[in-house]
Amino acid sequence: MKIELKKYNEQLTEWPQTGYHIMAQHDDEKIIVYQSYRKEIGDFAVKNQFFGGAFSLDRMTWIKPNFLWMMYRNGWGTKEGQEVVLAIHLKRDAFEKYLQNAVYSSYSPDLGISNEEWQDQVKSSSVRLQWDPDHDPYGGKLERRAIQIGLRNEFTRSFAKEDLLLIEDISDFVKEQYELVQKNELDKLNIPAEKPFLFRDEKLNKKLKIA
Repeated sequence: MKIELKKYNEQLTEWPQTGYHIMAQHDDEKIIVYQSYRKEIGDFAVKNQFFGGAFSLDRMTWIKPNFLWMMYRNGWGTKEGQEVVLAIHLKRDAFEKYLQNAVYSSYSPDLGISNEEWQDQVKSSSVRLQWDPDHDPYGGKLERRAIQIGLRNEFTRSFAKEDLLLIEDISDFVKEQYELVQKNELDKLNIPAEKPFLFRDEKLNKKLKIA
């Protein structure tokens, strides 16, 4: 795997405990995001290094930069249809493009616009932005918020091929780490090394509540 790993307990002392944070493994060129699929889709993506075959370009696809949040959603790769866990090395500028075009998936007055304006944005945008409670390895809800991004139309098409640097199948790694979780051996748990992600665009950081 071309992912930097670090002990969960070590990272826990470094991470922010509250607030909105894009927790991810990233550098100047890329950010790693996660998805889970049934074997047919996952195997095609890893073999061909793009999404095709049974992957639908017509449906919204959701990406998650936070490893443990992905593990909460896919049950550490045990949920039906989510057995193949993919680590997707995504171009950083593509990730920024997604969020520049993102609209919140639900309305809130603190968005600074009217409900009608928000509805108009939703109709015209092909990217959804959603903040949800982050979770610990056992699935317990945390105070910190985790982000997920939904893509459709032209954004799904670009994500499926030209926005990608590498697609890795990390299913075996996930199974190994889940065994440690089940044994309550979190002192041995290794997960991708993650830290808060910020954009160079301060206006975008403010929009995302991560400024």
